[in-house]
Amino acid sequence: MQNKGLIKFFAILFALVCIYQLSFTFVATKYSNLAKEKAKNDFTKELKYLDSIGKEEVFLGKTYNEVRDNQLQKGLDLEGGLNVILQISVKDILVGLSNESKNSGFLKALKDAKENQEGNQDFIDAFFKEANAANLKLASIDIFANRSLDEDIKSNMTNDQIEPIIKKKVNESVESAFGVLRKRIDQFGVTQPNIQMLGSSGRILVELPGAKDVDRIKTLLQGTAKLEFWETYKIEEVANYLIAANEALKATEKQEVKAETKEVVADSTSNNLSELLTDKADTTKTVFNPLFEKLQITQQQGFSVLGYAKISDTALIGGYLGRKDIRANLSNDISNVKFVWGKADTKNPEIVELYGLKRGRDGKAPISGGVIDDARDTFDQQGRPAVSMQMNGAGAQQWEKLTGTVSQQGNAIAIVLDNIVYSAPGVSRGAISGGQSEISGSFTVNETKDLANVLRAGKLPAEAKIVQSEVVGPSLGAESIRSGMLSFIIGFSLVLLWMVVYYGKAGFYANLALLVNILFIFGALASFGAVLTLPGIAGIVLTIGMAVDANVIIYERAKEELDSGKTVEEAVNYAYTWKGAMSSIVDANVTTFITALILFVLGTGPIKGFATTLLIGILTSLVTAIFITRIFLDWSLSRNEKIEFSTSITKNWFKNLNFDFLGKRKIAYMISGTLIVLSLISLFTKGLNQGVDFVGGRTFQVRFEKPVSAQEVTKDLVAVFESAEAKIFGNDKQLKITTKYRVDEEGTGVDAEVNTMLFNALKKNLPANMTEKTFVNSYEGKNAGIMQSSKVSGTISKDIKTNSIWAVLGSLFVVFLYLMMSFRKWQFGLGAVAAVAHDVIIVLGIFSFFYTFLPFNMEIDQAFIAAILTVIGYSLNDTVIVFDRVREYLDYNSSSDFKGLVNKALNTTLSRTINTSATTLVVLLAIFFFGGDSVKGFVFAILVGILVGTYSSLFVATPVMNDTMSDKEAKKMAEFKKEE
Repeated sequence: MQNKGLIKFFAILFALVCIYQLSFTFVATKYSNLAKEKAKNDFTKELKYLDSIGKEEVFLGKTYNEVRDNQLQKGLDLEGGLNVILQISVKDILVGLSNESKNSGFLKALKDAKENQEGNQDFIDAFFKEANAANLKLASIDIFANRSLDEDIKSNMTNDQIEPIIKKKVNESVESAFGVLRKRIDQFGVTQPNIQMLGSSGRILVELPGAKDVDRIKTLLQGTAKLEFWETYKIEEVANYLIAANEALKATEKQEVKAETKEVVADSTSNNLSELLTDKADTTKTVFNPLFEKLQITQQQGFSVLGYAKISDTALIGGYLGRKDIRANLSNDISNVKFVWGKADTKNPEIVELYGLKRGRDGKAPISGGVIDDARDTFDQQGRPAVSMQMNGAGAQQWEKLTGTVSQQGNAIAIVLDNIVYSAPGVSRGAISGGQSEISGSFTVNETKDLANVLRAGKLPAEAKIVQSEVVGPSLGAESIRSGMLSFIIGFSLVLLWMVVYYGKAGFYANLALLVNILFIFGALASFGAVLTLPGIAGIVLTIGMAVDANVIIYERAKEELDSGKTVEEAVNYAYTWKGAMSSIVDANVTTFITALILFVLGTGPIKGFATTLLIGILTSLVTAIFITRIFLDWSLSRNEKIEFSTSITKNWFKNLNFDFLGKRKIAYMISGTLIVLSLISLFTKGLNQGVDFVGGRTFQVRFEKPVSAQEVTKDLVAVFESAEAKIFGNDKQLKITTKYRVDEEGTGVDAEVNTMLFNALKKNLPANMTEKTFVNSYEGKNAGIMQSSKVSGTISKDIKTNSIWAVLGSLFVVFLYLMMSFRKWQFGLGAVAAVAHDVIIVLGIFSFFYTFLPFNMEIDQAFIAAILTVIGYSLNDTVIVFDRVREYLDYNSSSDFKGLVNKALNTTLSRTINTSATTLVVLLAIFFFGGDSVKGFVFAILVGILVGTYSSLFVATPVMNDTMSDKEAKKMAEFKKEE
């Protein structure tokens, strides 16, 4: 090996870099544990302590913040926390760019685009498709050729000309939203947040490791922060309309029958307003008042609060007051009224207030939040938490004018954020100068902190909806680390033992290279800022099994050369040449690398973590097998040590084999054909157990203190959600619950409602002292309640399914092209793809048939697709080794017996095939039994795939290649190889 000194230098240098990079992880973990010990599981105190030492030097001249940022990042499944994908509403952005156009054609195009949007198609592309189909001229004055866009869009432009301009504006708005969200998250105080834009889809990924107050964070992320200041109406100005609305509703609404009860509400048939607003009204009559049965109006004149209602009734009341036939009763002096609900009171969270806002001619608020320069959480004069705001110069002038007007009329100013009235203070001392304002009311300290944070960060340019979310409790994360490391240690130890048993001293050197490989993998992950996930640990353990493959190929080749009479040094030197083992190693790893790369590009979250570790593992395995192992072998040879690449036990294994694989191909075809037919029958009749990734829905991993019946829990859940399912997950004290209840509806209110319904449905099986808050939220050491939850909307599930299908098909196509170019015959590519298709169909069939029987999760989700792509890579790896040996024999064998050459290739590579399969299966079994419940289905798919893939490389791929290759083509190929 040339340049040995240079290779040693770089190997040592890279190892030192990895050790240095990983040292940050150990130091950061030390201080993190110290913070937890000091805080005694109080997350807020823990953050405060870490913040206090953030700028202190703690290691090699680095501050704690620098050390923390350079450590190996752990994913949510190991750390616990929140992962969400936010969809910025492109529809809202387009409406804003059109200056809120009322053009009927424009509004219809927006509506049709929403309904007809296909798969991964961007909304903006769907919108322009609908606009062009309707011959809608978008460059008209009342759409995009408005004042705000007059510098970019002219009225004589075509739709095709303005499309790139609008796309650019939309992208700018999404980038603006990204910046706003980053500011909010940075000020929230979560350690090591990760926020990134997902292509040009308008989607933003937010990962918050260690986050525990999930509802608070979701509210923070989704709030548009559209701040407005409005003048309000008083109850006496609106009461007549409310009375008229109630009367009109009597004719259209049906009365609910109640057994001998009297409604204690005002009789709205009274025409005396003063009676209605005092206690003088007759409240003993049994009457039907559709509106007033839901809305308790204010009983005192001069109030800006019009009435009170339960949160559960707000949608119904809003529908009543917004109906065209009801609004027809509005008098001219209040025809512009806008009804808005107030913020729920922390002391009485089920009741909210109703306000009436005065809209101007343009329907816009007198003052918007754009005038706010600064916002701070503070306390009001009564000592209650509040938010103080300072306006800029223009805002101060507008504020002075508005407060002066309101003071004269005796009304109030409603401070409205995201269409919710947070407070409505009266102004009694005349105009207020200086631009200072305050939001006070029923707040907690955390709420005022978050509100001030949101106002400082600025408003989002459009609504942000959570279309996918995952919450992992810290206890579950700690368990995942323990199970992941246990499977890692067991799998690694078994491989080390096998290599020494099978290859003796050479196996020991391979093990040393494997240890270096593990160091390189973790060092590279830390250096690149990659995130380690539970599937990522599975990827590393799988890499351990596959890492020995290159060494196995080299060692098996060296053994063949020793058997042919070469010395050990000659055998080693030849094994490390391109004609020896290198071409097989490169071809095999390139095919696996391609599938891993496709998975990395199309995967998200933990699956991307799996792909990352697999990609790094493939590269480091090549380096350590080709260079590090060679260094150890050369060092041993220089000392004249005896190396045989086997032991006394394994010395004669797989020697002089002459099994007629191709002669058995008809039997193999019958077996494979039967398995494929049975698989297809199951797939078409029984189908697959598709997870929420593909069909949308909500899932909850719930743990109980005592064993529960999944069937009984399912009945309880169906009674509440109408459609739900509970399955044993790992053991009978843990269930995986799935429902599609209101999955496409957004907002923390919907999520809170689902959590309440779930808690009530499971209450009889939970500890008697467990509250809903404890059940829902994440706590260290939690042994009952929701351990993990996730939600995938119907829109994003379609995209995930589409991406998954393209990932599988794309990998097959790319590998087919690579093999066809590498071997210069399409038959090799066809044989490989036929074997892979065979493997995929059978794995799908097994999952289809057994998912109702086996006691672990067998859902078809993103993790399963990752497993399928891994199977594809492995199967191709195995197949390419055989094909490469066939190509090699054609180099120097003049025999016209192509079938004989193929059989010989299969026999001489059988030891490599079995060794690699055995080591990989050993580590996979370690993960399956010790790696935790969440990866069992994922690992089972790879286990089945490797077994089937090993079989197909011997009995499907090679026979198909042989049967499609004519004798003439085989002879021509042999002649072509000799000319080379």
